[in-house]
Amino acid sequence: MGRAVGEAPAGTRSSHEATLRRQAAREPGARTYARALPIVPVRARGLTIEGADGRRYLDCLSGAGTLALGHNHPVVLEAIRTVLDSGAPLHALDLATPVQDAFIAELFRTLPPGLAGRARVQFCGPGATDAMDAAFGLVQAATGRRGLLAFSGARHGVGAGGFEQARGFEAFVGRAGGFEAFVGRAGGFEVSGRTGGFEASGAARMFEMPGQAEALEGAGNAGAFQGLAQAGAGQGPGRAGEFDRAGRALDAPLTHLPYPQDYRCPFGVGGARGADLAARWTESVLDDPRTGTPLPAGMILEAVQGEGGVIPASDDWMRRMREVTAARSVPLIVDETQTGVGRTGAFWAVDHSGVTPDVMILSKAIGGSLPLSVVVHSDALDVEEPGVHTSPYRGNQLAMAAGTATMAYVRENHLAERAATLGSRMLTQLQDMARQFAVVGEVRGRGLMIGVEMVEPVGVGEAGGGALGAGAGAGAGSGGARGASVGFGDGSDRSGGGVELVMEPQPAREPRPAAPALATAVQRECLRRGLIVELGGRHGNVVRLLPPLTISDEQATAVLDRLADALEAVARSSTYGDQQRHRQAG
Repeated sequence: MGRAVGEAPAGTRSSHEATLRRQAAREPGARTYARALPIVPVRARGLTIEGADGRRYLDCLSGAGTLALGHNHPVVLEAIRTVLDSGAPLHALDLATPVQDAFIAELFRTLPPGLAGRARVQFCGPGATDAMDAAFGLVQAATGRRGLLAFSGARHGVGAGGFEQARGFEAFVGRAGGFEAFVGRAGGFEVSGRTGGFEASGAARMFEMPGQAEALEGAGNAGAFQGLAQAGAGQGPGRAGEFDRAGRALDAPLTHLPYPQDYRCPFGVGGARGADLAARWTESVLDDPRTGTPLPAGMILEAVQGEGGVIPASDDWMRRMREVTAARSVPLIVDETQTGVGRTGAFWAVDHSGVTPDVMILSKAIGGSLPLSVVVHSDALDVEEPGVHTSPYRGNQLAMAAGTATMAYVRENHLAERAATLGSRMLTQLQDMARQFAVVGEVRGRGLMIGVEMVEPVGVGEAGGGALGAGAGAGAGSGGARGASVGFGDGSDRSGGGVELVMEPQPAREPRPAAPALATAVQRECLRRGLIVELGGRHGNVVRLLPPLTISDEQATAVLDRLADALEAVARSSTYGDQQRHRQAG
């Protein structure tokens, strides 16, 4: 009896299943991708992976963004073979080699102009976490300060120095002036507290305090979280009760700040106004002499949050953060681990805004599919003594050769520009598609870094109820769609003078609750259709597409078709869809 079309022969199926059983028996529960993607890759080229079961998959995971040119690109393989055949050392610590020299030369061709002329390059251990540690130690040594500023939803490595932020945090800062603030992580901040009899909860509010002009004291829609923070200090730093006579935190290892976004804006407004409020919050944290944070050693951010849910920051907000840090002599660290080497439609994500950071953290695609991490920093920060941060694996010659070939190919073939054009087209098509599905809250991204946020659809009986229909459309979650007006308690349109500003949300669709189970279902349905996607976001409810920059138009169409089929299957099989169909039938 013949097997079904696309079904693997019995021999390959048994080999595939046996390999997975051995993995489950021998490896710990800490494994991640293997749980959601039960495949055994045996061959790969470009966008395509072939499994031990004989099935072929379109890989839009790309090694979590590592494979800028896809699997086994010819220029990468040739670069590796050249080193292997040359007899050159494969391991050279930080000794100068021709391979290393070529890598640095190509890297300098791509750096932001304001940094390239005065840059220093530090090779680190094979993973980005080691580069994070090196960058943090660098700015601490250069400034003599300890604290660091980061943003909600960020993930910068997985080590202690990398501050595994994507998993959330609990920080008790203490009470200053009778204020106690609860900060949430689900889509932003949720602040509820009192100072001088004032209570803030829900709508974002600004008011004046002695020594603090327009300090931000409240934030809008957010989900559950356990954490305490001081007024105006965001997701605050320090240990309980450690304040000086002025009430200022004495120890501030890490301060989290609101990252601007539209669909789940921390202040409930989105767009340019939400980004402005986030920037003002940052300024208040740095400038408030009583309840702010001590001047930090550095600020670290991503121009597009990857693990945080594919959330692009606006170019204006990026420039604002550069102005804020430069005015206060705070080094700006930009994490380009996932966004670099053309991924977002520019060679580096900071190129969109024209920002010149003091430090750049590079990994993943920089090694051309092999492990490599690099810290690029201004020569003004070059103050560390020899041996302060070392790794025996910082001289990976094969990774440097593969990285050189990858960077040169992306640059010479204008793949960043290609990513911008194709990514914009895919984003538009996905946004149009999303209108069909109420389980899609927002489609967003930049270049070939795209996210589809899965949400619980509106309840049965509500407008647009059911899992099908009334989904997000083009521009979903934008500031214009959510809308807000700014008014004063006395009805005037002036500012200052101690008058409280109240953000009054206008009638608009609120963001729906996150639906990680639906995202998992979409990933599973994609895999059944031969499409590999990743999940991310603060709640694990964002379906992520990270295809190689070499993806063709035909392949992009195939990816979107398979994703659309998966979304429809999940929407139709969900409880909400069943309820709606039963209601309509009745």
